[in-house]
Amino acid sequence: MVKKLGIFGLEGIPLIKTGDDLADLIVSAAEKNNVEIEDRDILIVAQKVISKAEDRVVQLDTVKPSRRALGIAEATGKNPKLVELVLSESKRFLKASQEILIVEDKRDMVNINAGIDKSNIKGANRYALLPVNPDESARRLRSSIMRLTGKNVGVIISDTYSRSFRRGQVNFAIGLGGIGPFFDYRGLEDLFGYVMRVKFSAVADELASAAELVMGQGKEAIPVAIVKGLNRISFCEESSSRDLVISEKEDLFKNVW
Repeated sequence: MVKKLGIFGLEGIPLIKTGDDLADLIVSAAEKNNVEIEDRDILIVAQKVISKAEDRVVQLDTVKPSRRALGIAEATGKNPKLVELVLSESKRFLKASQEILIVEDKRDMVNINAGIDKSNIKGANRYALLPVNPDESARRLRSSIMRLTGKNVGVIISDTYSRSFRRGQVNFAIGLGGIGPFFDYRGLEDLFGYVMRVKFSAVADELASAAELVMGQGKEAIPVAIVKGLNRISFCEESSSRDLVISEKEDLFKNVW
């Protein structure tokens, strides 16, 4: 079990543009920061730089609202073009009010505005969408970094989310490349020999949240962090962030009020 963990934020990564080689920029930044990329390192990468590189930034002026978007906008007082963007990224709306739009997006995640975000995007009417397939984005980035370094690393794409029944936001894992999302304590003994039957730690989310402490959310300009020294995580080729999402049947808080 790890007793010491290192999290290193990479400074000096430039503002990302469509088509930029993120792997090359990350490896170069690690060298300039004197952080050696080693086997079993885990790279936490902010969703925003993935979206920028993959041309997932939309100019709101180019969006044409549908009839449904116009209806939701009228009922909620929101910009119909923004509502249309949310619709285009969603499977279904769970709540639409003047305060908030909560949806189940096309990646099966429940979130606000389908993850569409304005922060750290230059231009008053430009918004970033989530990657089309965050897991695939993480796998591609991992493969490129492994090719450049020869090291077996894992990649987590992280994004900021609110939490049910808790104030404030934290980073969660929305894309996984090469690592499993959990550490399973079930079947193991605790301090007093009791066999644990429920404990199932979401290590990928814990890593994403911990990395945010060095990455920040404002103008820190540190979109990538490298985690070193974590042993209790599995490296596997077929991992998916969708495993972190529970179904409606599993939701213990559904209809709790």
